[in-house]
Amino acid sequence: MAKQKAPLPVIRRRIGGVGLLRWAVRVASSIVLWTALLQLSTFFGLPLSPLRAARPSCIGNRNASATASAVTAVASDDVGDLAHPALPTRRSYKSNGYLLISCNGGLNQMRAAICDMVTVARYLNLTMVVPELDKQSFWADPSDFGDIFDVNHFIYSLRDEVKVIRELPQKFNGKVPLSMQPVSWSSEKYYLRQILPLVRKHKVIRFSRTDSRLANNGLPLRLQKLRCHVNYNALRFTPSIEALGNKMISSLRKTGSFVVLHLRYEMDMLAFSGCTHGCSGQETAELTRMRYAYPWWKEKEIDSEKKRLEGLCPLTPGETTLVLKALGFPRDTRIYIASGEIYGGEKRLAALKVRKEMLLFEDELHLFQKHSTQMAALDYLVSVASDVFIPSNDGNMAKVVEGHRRFMGFHRTIQLDRKKLVELIDLFEDQELSWNEFCTAVKELHEGRMSQPTRRKVIAGQPKEEDYFYANPYECLGPARKRREKLKHTET
Repeated sequence: MAKQKAPLPVIRRRIGGVGLLRWAVRVASSIVLWTALLQLSTFFGLPLSPLRAARPSCIGNRNASATASAVTAVASDDVGDLAHPALPTRRSYKSNGYLLISCNGGLNQMRAAICDMVTVARYLNLTMVVPELDKQSFWADPSDFGDIFDVNHFIYSLRDEVKVIRELPQKFNGKVPLSMQPVSWSSEKYYLRQILPLVRKHKVIRFSRTDSRLANNGLPLRLQKLRCHVNYNALRFTPSIEALGNKMISSLRKTGSFVVLHLRYEMDMLAFSGCTHGCSGQETAELTRMRYAYPWWKEKEIDSEKKRLEGLCPLTPGETTLVLKALGFPRDTRIYIASGEIYGGEKRLAALKVRKEMLLFEDELHLFQKHSTQMAALDYLVSVASDVFIPSNDGNMAKVVEGHRRFMGFHRTIQLDRKKLVELIDLFEDQELSWNEFCTAVKELHEGRMSQPTRRKVIAGQPKEEDYFYANPYECLGPARKRREKLKHTET
């Protein structure tokens, strides 16, 4: 005789009493858990994909055993597409010590340095403290890391690579860490052989300068890709900066495409470089006094005209206007000026007839205006999003923005050949070239300078002269993307 199923009332009794209580607790727990996950996903701006495998480490398999070099064996993956990262799994490793860094320079110099130092921390299996930003340089900006970048996102997005903490543990309070400046343009072997033993001995080490302390070339592919992961994923600006930057971009887009001109013609740049072409005698004297007032600016006696003819000076606003016209940009082109306060003010900026302050209300800019690094962050966002980016010099912002635009798909960046341009400008102004001849020469000069896919130029023993890693992060672009973008440039 077939076994009869338990009647429905029995089932009801089975979930009644204590059973019903357990069932209710489980349901409530599930609701709380999913609510927490949704909030976590929203907070960090990450998609909630519980069934998706966690993104592999940018520099390898975390389960590989540590070697004597304190570096885990790796199997690198392609981090070219970082637009939709999965929830990262925390990497478990035995830390060899703590790394503190004091960044120096402007926003983009510090940005590149942070990428380098995260890579060093990962390579040496260190715990990294949230970076300190430069507050002592010419700009005297009191902004902390959290005023510029989203700290939570930075910590969370790197948890599968390196542990980042907000401050040193209390047991190190009152202890002065070993402070030093790493050797510029060093390979990973320098950090392994020279720095790791010091960290193991002192437990805490501070790098007092971090600019250009890691080589452009010759590093393992896994480390180059990690530099990109930090730069294009982990370093996200604060929500307030992102929101204001997006508003500016939307405003510029209302009339169609727009061009960003990075006009590096601020007082500090001219004083430091000694570039005074087009300045009055009074202005030249003022810039010279400023250069002598800063002892860490080592070069004091500078031949401005010689430097200009060597292509080492930024173009003046007037020269830049002339070049834009020669390149064929129409009069009604929407141009955004990405720069600090232009030296000479309105009389020089009038040649371009554009001001970025026109995009925002005064109260919106008020909180940013006394913080040059936060203003630079707004310029960075607009520059990366522009249809065309044109830097008038090759400083840190010009290089880092160019690299970001390459990473996003080789968006058009016009790299002005200043050395040959000043020759052409002088010939035109001396009436040795007609306008048509000048235009033709300028266009021909820049035919191959539009951010086409290419490899970096490597010069052994001369890292300052070779191409900067962050201007062309070639290793971070997958083969398919390179072929696609090369084809796109051929068609255009």
